Amino acid sequence: MLPAWLALGGALLLGGGLLVIRRSGGRPAIGRRIAGARELRVGELLDLAPGDPLPSRPVRVVGRIRCADPIITSQDDRLVAFHRDVEVATARGTWRSIERLRETRSFELWDHDGSVQVDPAEAAEPLVVLPHVWAGSADELDRSYAAALARVTAEAGPPLHARATTRMVSIVDRLLLLAVVTRDPDGRIALGPPPGGYILSSLELDDAMRLLGGPRPRLMLAGTALVVLGTALFGLAALLLMVGLAA
Repeated sequence: MLPAWLALGGALLLGGGLLVIRRSGGRPAIGRRIAGARELRVGELLDLAPGDPLPSRPVRVVGRIRCADPIITSQDDRLVAFHRDVEVATARGTWRSIERLRETRSFELWDHDGSVQVDPAEAAEPLVVLPHVWAGSADELDRSYAAALARVTAEAGPPLHARATTRMVSIVDRLLLLAVVTRDPDGRIALGPPPGGYILSSLELDDAMRLLGGPRPRLMLAGTALVVLGTALFGLAALLLMVGLAA
């Protein structure tokens, strides 16, 4: 029965660890993907000869942004990606989304040695940028949300609070991009989205990793420790089971 008890303990620790990580607000899976990828400049990609093997895993490409038709905001920001989520808290204590806006423009990622085309419509979420967060009363939302607020009120009662989170990538940003290196039908180097989409960040790697650690890093560390311990118990249970079967 010992392997079974160890496996049960491992499952409980693993589940608890994942729950704690989620409550921390961190995104460790995205952080691992970015940190573990090989970093290349755009020029290094374009130096690959037609017969050279392409990287088998997604790479971290760094470069500048060039876009002929950016999104121009009311504050005269020039963007290639604009994500905004507006939510309201109901009387039941749950958050309901009343707006999910995604606007993007294709752009060139470039350095002095060349450029490649990127379509941020295929980006994974969230964008790894410093978010702009507004929080306040639902009554402070402008009239464009009146119909959505009326719907929420009819379904779950008058909303109490509201929050809006905006993430943007500007044409002046130095971009970090996780992508798959491919060749187009003409044999030219291209960047495609990895499974789940491109990962875009306007931050340096160290800053991106801190952001992905979440606002509660102690919870993240505690959750990670629980996951590691739970995985170890699973491994020990499997080892004991194999020894028992061999005996």
